[in-house]
Amino acid sequence: MPDFNKPYESNWQAFLLLLPTIAILAAFLYYPGLKTFRLSLSQTILLGAQKTFVGLDNYATLATSAAYHRSFAISVLFAVVVVIGTLVISLTVAYLLFNVDVGSSTYLIAAVWPYALPTAVAASVLLFLMHPTLGIFTHYLELVTGIELDWFTNGPQAFLVVALAAIWKQLGYNIIFMVAALSNIPKALTESAEIDGVGHLKMLYRVYVPLMSPTLVFLVVMDTIYAFFSTFPLVDLMTSGGPDGVTNLLIFKLYRDAFEFSSLGLASAESVVLFVLVAILMYVQLRISENYTTYA
Repeated sequence: MPDFNKPYESNWQAFLLLLPTIAILAAFLYYPGLKTFRLSLSQTILLGAQKTFVGLDNYATLATSAAYHRSFAISVLFAVVVVIGTLVISLTVAYLLFNVDVGSSTYLIAAVWPYALPTAVAASVLLFLMHPTLGIFTHYLELVTGIELDWFTNGPQAFLVVALAAIWKQLGYNIIFMVAALSNIPKALTESAEIDGVGHLKMLYRVYVPLMSPTLVFLVVMDTIYAFFSTFPLVDLMTSGGPDGVTNLLIFKLYRDAFEFSSLGLASAESVVLFVLVAILMYVQLRISENYTTYA
């Protein structure tokens, strides 16, 4: 009788199967990570052509930089807005799709397609639609409501526009997983709740959300990573960090420090700090979620 708890006769068999994955992680994750940390201990000029070891001076510079503190706070606030906004809107749309009987596939494709766009293309499309003077959306917004959207010069508006663009881009990814999670909930449970007269809103937040909690925890983690690391094209193409640095996220700031100001050492330190920040957030999210996650 084979032992299904230990499918391999020796640990070497398992190691050999994992070797390709380990090699890829070592080559493209661990080694670059170590090089980045080493570079963060140096002062560089000419894009790293000349390096001088300075120890923790780059980290001390970040600790005393008001501009970096502001970018740090803006990035955290941006991540909170994007993660919460994405989850709430995605959950609402996924629940509506789940309850559609006719044409559900068409609606699902329409909801998911923004995620298929490259982020740079999505940024260009949104920039055209929401341009303060040329945009179709801004034109009709002003025509119908009288609200003038001038996010090229208005900082809070620029922050909101970039956040909405980031949310819109990530909706499809969340909706796919949420619809799948909803589809795996036993129909008998739904039928029992309907017999008891449970309304749609109460059904969603009291019945479905607890059963979807493992998927929601996964999406919180992925959306947090997305908000900190994958929104660079949106900022670069839509606002370039402006106006007045209101959208100067950490990922965009380290890019400018590295490639515009040739401070690879300082940018590497910013990269390490950003990695540690996201790692801590992941740990906190996973530890907190242990008390609220229901595994069926």
